[in-house]
Amino acid sequence: MLQSGPARRAEELRRELNYHNHRYYTLDSPVITDGQYDLLLRELQDIEAEYPELLTADSPTQRVGGEPSSAFVSVEHSRPMLSLGNAFNFDELAAWHKRISGLLDGADFDMVCELKIDGLAVNLTYENAVLVQGATRGNGTTGEDVTRNLRTIRTIPLSLAGAVPPRLEVRGEVYLPVKEFQRLNREREERGEPLYANPRNTGAGTIRQLDPKVTAARNMQIWVYSLNSTEGTDFLKGHWEALEWLGNAGFRINPKNRLCHSLDEVQNYYQKWLGRRHDLPYETDGVVVKVSPLDMQERLGIVGREPRWAIAYKFPAERATTRLLRIGVNVGRTGSLNPYAVLEPVVVSGAKVKHASLHNEEDIRRKDIRVGDMVVIERAGDVIPQVVGPVADHRTGEEVEFRMPERCPECGTLVVKAEDDAMHRCPNLSCPAQFFELLKHFVSKGAADIDGLGERWCGILIEKGMVSDVAGLYCLEKDKLLELDRMGDKLATKIMSNIEASKNRPLPRMLFALGITHVGAEVAELLARNYLSVKELSQAPEEDLTAIDGIGPKIAASIAAWFQTPANQSVVEKLLDAGVRLEQDALPVTAAASPSDDAPFGGLTFVVTGTLSALSRSAAEAQIKGLGGKVTSSVTKKTRYVVVGESPGAKAATAQKLGIPILDEAAFLNLLESPATNPPGAQPQPGGLV
Repeated sequence: MLQSGPARRAEELRRELNYHNHRYYTLDSPVITDGQYDLLLRELQDIEAEYPELLTADSPTQRVGGEPSSAFVSVEHSRPMLSLGNAFNFDELAAWHKRISGLLDGADFDMVCELKIDGLAVNLTYENAVLVQGATRGNGTTGEDVTRNLRTIRTIPLSLAGAVPPRLEVRGEVYLPVKEFQRLNREREERGEPLYANPRNTGAGTIRQLDPKVTAARNMQIWVYSLNSTEGTDFLKGHWEALEWLGNAGFRINPKNRLCHSLDEVQNYYQKWLGRRHDLPYETDGVVVKVSPLDMQERLGIVGREPRWAIAYKFPAERATTRLLRIGVNVGRTGSLNPYAVLEPVVVSGAKVKHASLHNEEDIRRKDIRVGDMVVIERAGDVIPQVVGPVADHRTGEEVEFRMPERCPECGTLVVKAEDDAMHRCPNLSCPAQFFELLKHFVSKGAADIDGLGERWCGILIEKGMVSDVAGLYCLEKDKLLELDRMGDKLATKIMSNIEASKNRPLPRMLFALGITHVGAEVAELLARNYLSVKELSQAPEEDLTAIDGIGPKIAASIAAWFQTPANQSVVEKLLDAGVRLEQDALPVTAAASPSDDAPFGGLTFVVTGTLSALSRSAAEAQIKGLGGKVTSSVTKKTRYVVVGESPGAKAATAQKLGIPILDEAAFLNLLESPATNPPGAQPQPGGLV
């Protein structure tokens, strides 16, 4: 039997550490030093290591993350996580206020203003005051269980203080602080890796990491903004009171929230933070305005997927005016020439902007943007700077119209432009810029996945002449890598190991890795369903490629042209000689075989859409193909049946428009069980139509 001493001490330590966590992270008012905290945590870790049965779900030691997960489990929300309607100016806000006031028979009501945090919404569930589940918003009704990752966020309490109901659900916004985002990007820049685009996307990606240790290593934060469950909290009469109660229970509530008694007070709050938003340690794109009385919220209810009692009063996208000094051109992986604006530095939405997007030559022509213009710059969504257009009144007559260069700025090859292509392209496959982008693409996670070879090392390998095509990666030697500056034995070993492992990546990923224009991950999957190897694909006529559903003439022509290029043929041969397995043992189950007309579903084409309850979509497709049928992803006049589950989307509507029979799941299962007695060529029974 376990001695009472360790158990009692572990409980004392958990209580004390949770208290100090709350003081430090939520109240920003620590009462002990970091060193003292670390000693307490180490003592608790030692006790739990010696007595594993004392480990509890709310132990502070559980914030460091566990072993990586292979997938996230779906979670159905007890109440939908709704979207918000938007107001983009005061008139729209006033119209919303007038509308809901009318629905409340002209009654006065208080409103709560909260800064709209640009992060990731989550739902937290507590049972007996202990965190048991955390889920993402997902599609509003179903999210993903990310409990292990959320446990690592120190501003999320693992256990609650005071008297709380046996089951409690709250919702909040998890976000990556601006300083933490900047720190991550500084480290990535030092390692020669691509920079993250913005805190919101980086934060969302952090919460969805399969390895919770990654989440634990980043200083994610949360503001809790609503009480989701009502059982046991009937004494709360307003949203403002609910927030105060949640704060007393241990949740982190934004101190900048404000209770407003009139629309003028709401506008004053909005104007205040519109001018000071860049002083905040997190990104915000507006103010959420909520009717405070909970009984009024109940009366107003929901329309569509939006609550009537709340609205997002959005900040305008910030703009600035500066001079366009010149238009530069980058060369992309597929040879595309991408123009960009070089500007006199200007601050937009709190960030210094020196470059901005110009999309393509057609966009420049349409907006009549000229070198030397004063131009309006906007950070779209407060993230990507783009040129909105010129300030024509400021023109002096010395501005110069832009012309795409006739030769590639990287290698000097004559540029080409197909009639059906918006982009100008460099056709030289050996173009240094193209190869740099191709090499980065080839080693990326969704392709050959050679971890350790980031952007910086790709550039160094090219600069040192160690690789001149992607096949050159398989000729690298560890001794040569160790000669590179700042290349250690551990990294060199990792790179060589991952290069060797990449020889056996699945065929679709290697097809994608080759960088064939218009062949993304989805097209690569389609090709792998129809061809056993790259060799077999390389010999496929264009007409055979276009016969595959989902591959049109443009993609087929690009594939054929790629394999007809001698330099590409040479790369494929080199890869094969190096032992890269550019083939698969057999066509996947979903391969588009040529069914026999004698088979029960011979000559028939099916589309499966929506969620089926009795079997997965892939299993349904396999059943169809096992009976000689064909499955495609789009509804056309050639489609014989559309099988629909829950939430089928636009495909069911297309089928109705084309007069194609629609089978619900029950009728489809009947068809599978008795394909001979219920001939698929006949109309389905009336009860089977949806």
